[in-house]
Order: sequence, then C-alpha cells, then structure tokens
Amino acid sequence: MDLPQQDRDFEIVLWGATGYTGRLVAERLAGQPETAALRWALAGRDATRLTQLRAELAATAPHLRELPILVGDAGDERSLEAIVRRTRVVCTTVGPYARHGSGLVAACVRASTHYCDLAGELPWIRRMIDAHHEAARAGGTRIVHCCGFDSIPSDLGVWMLHDAMRQRGTRLQRVDAWFGESSGGFSGGSFASVLELLDEAQRDPSVQPLLEDPYALDPAPRGGPDGPDPVGIAWEPRLGCWTAPFVMAAINTRVVRRSNAVAGHPYGREFRYRERMALPGGRLGLPAAIAVAGGLALTQRAARHAWLRRPFERWLPKPGEGPTPEQRARGFFVTRLLAEGEGGVTLHGRVEDRRDPGYGSTAVMLSESALCLARDPLSTPGGVLTPASALGGALLARLRAAGMTWVVEADGG
Repeated sequence: MDLPQQDRDFEIVLWGATGYTGRLVAERLAGQPETAALRWALAGRDATRLTQLRAELAATAPHLRELPILVGDAGDERSLEAIVRRTRVVCTTVGPYARHGSGLVAACVRASTHYCDLAGELPWIRRMIDAHHEAARAGGTRIVHCCGFDSIPSDLGVWMLHDAMRQRGTRLQRVDAWFGESSGGFSGGSFASVLELLDEAQRDPSVQPLLEDPYALDPAPRGGPDGPDPVGIAWEPRLGCWTAPFVMAAINTRVVRRSNAVAGHPYGREFRYRERMALPGGRLGLPAAIAVAGGLALTQRAARHAWLRRPFERWLPKPGEGPTPEQRARGFFVTRLLAEGEGGVTLHGRVEDRRDPGYGSTAVMLSESALCLARDPLSTPGGVLTPASALGGALLARLRAAGMTWVVEADGG
C-alpha cells in the first residue's frame, strides 16, 4: 500500500544525479536557503559515483554528509518501485527518455508520485500521454514533461501573457515568440536525445506524421487553426530583424497547445502560437538567417543517413560531457513574445536569464519545478501535463524569485 504524500521519506528524489545536468540540479538543490531543510535523496545506478557526488556537495554544504543515496536501474521495475514509493516527487535528468524513461513514469503513476523531467522527445511524450494520462488524472498524480529550456520559456511565457490579458478583462488570441538572443553550449545527453528521435522516425513510419502534426500532444480530437511550423527565412517588421526556423519549435509549440487544451482552452479554441529564431537586422542578418535555415536542414538530413552521420558524430560531445563552468558563466538568453488579445489589446512579454540556457537556466527551471510539485499548494488536476497546465503561477513566482526575468508590458511601455 502506498503511503500518503505527506508521510513519505523524501520530498524529492533526484534520479540520474551523477549525469552532466543531474549534477547541476544537485548543486542547485544543495545551495539554496529554501532547501536547507529539504528531505531529498540522490538516486541512480552507480553507488560509487553517487557517493562521490555526495562528498562533493558536502564540501560546501556540510549538512549533506549523510544525504541519502538510492540505487536502482531504469530497466529493473522492482528497484524503481522501491524508490518512487518513498518520495513525493521524482525529478529525472536521464535521457534519452524513450530509452530510459518509460518504466520510471509508469512506476510514478502506480505509486501516485509526482514527476518532472527535461524530455523534448515528442513521440515518447505522446506515448506517455496515451499510456498514463487517465490513470494519473484519476490518482491526482502530476507527470510534467519539458521542465527545462524546452519548454518553460515558451509555455510559461504564454501563460504569463494569458494571465495579463485576463487581468485586463480580455482573452488571448495569438502569441508570436522569438528566440535567438542567447549564448550557451550543448551536452552530449541533449545530442543523444535528438539522435534517438531521428532514429525512431527512421524505424517507425508513424513517427514522421506525428512530428509534422501541430497538435500532436493535444487530446483527441486534435486540431486547430495553426498549420505546420514555418520554414525558410523571413523579415520580421515588428522586431526589425530577419528570422529563421527555430530548432526547438517542434516541441515547444506542441507543449503550448497542449497547455491550452488540457486546461479547457482558457486561451480560446482559435488561439494561435508560432515561434521563430530572430537574427540581427543589419547587413549580416540575411546571411545569418540563410546559414541557420540551411544548417538546420543539412543537419537533419545528415543525421538520418549513417554515412553522413558518422563524421557528424565525431565532433559531438559524448553523454556526460557539456560546457565548462566558464562557458556556462558566459551564457544568457532572451525570449521575446508578442501577444494579441480580443479588442485589439497588444502585450509584449520578455523572458530572460543571465545563465547558460540549456544547463544553468535549465537546472534552475527543473529544480524549481520539482520544489513546486513537492511543496506548493497546487490546485491543478493530475495527468500527463505541461509546466503551465500543472504549475502555472506558482512556478512563475518561483522562477522570478530565482533571478529570472519574466515581464509583461503594454504597447508604449
């Protein structure tokens, strides 16, 4: 019999703590004033590496010398069950999730344990929805995917604009978002997830149509006013810059649309959302946009063919590798959003952080999502959800308190 949430040994178990991103999340949980009394544990499959990580954390946070360590294996159902039944929340960084994550999600649903991850693998998320949404909803369990740079700036940015429109007595109709003002690196785990997704599309003919469906993560019947993701380059007069396809739009846009659908369409059934990559507006902008669009197309083509992919993989970081601390310290990102509402209301949103987006900011977003699930009095129902539909304003408040910028301005400032 499962213990009630309040009676479990831990508030959070960090699964995959010794991986590249897992260590950053562990450091974040170890170093915050709120977490001094947090009941949490490190978990993974290698006890020696977990013990080493604990010693490193304790060097700067001595109260963590006895931080509990839980050992399990993603392929061992019994070990996963034993771990998830002891905690309110499982926070996982172990990807590719299609390869390593399904058993953990299933165990969390069975144990009524909340869950958050960094997944950006659309077909796998669709499978988790189909397999577990109804059971999670019935049990009041929140399974929350995409709690990092994909897709919190997009998803919570739109929720923020929706809330601002609501406070003005009107409703959101459309949001356009632009990424591109950023500096940051990529880890080997991120590339491994991308390659796994492309491999799955090669193996399974049903995957490609799903990837092309703008409403791929919505409940049935799926559909709405948005069409396929825009390709090619374009001049954006509202920003005064050139734009190109944004690589993460393929998951971010679907997450935003699912947020609207599972919450009962608070943005409206005719709500439209699009995101692009913004390039400079000067004489270098057009060549940069052409290079981004062409490079993305070539990379996707190369990754689908073994003879092109082998040299491509040689220079990619391996799983467990990623940017150095110095590189992360130089990182930043700015996301700009433009919202149109009923009655001609226009609002500008900005999401910004002075940390590497894929790792520094992602560690903040994932750890705060886990704390939100563990500690905040959420009123949202259970299910396989999105950051906005599960965590909404509670997470937004946490991220602002963590130093991220989330602002809304009307036309004219």
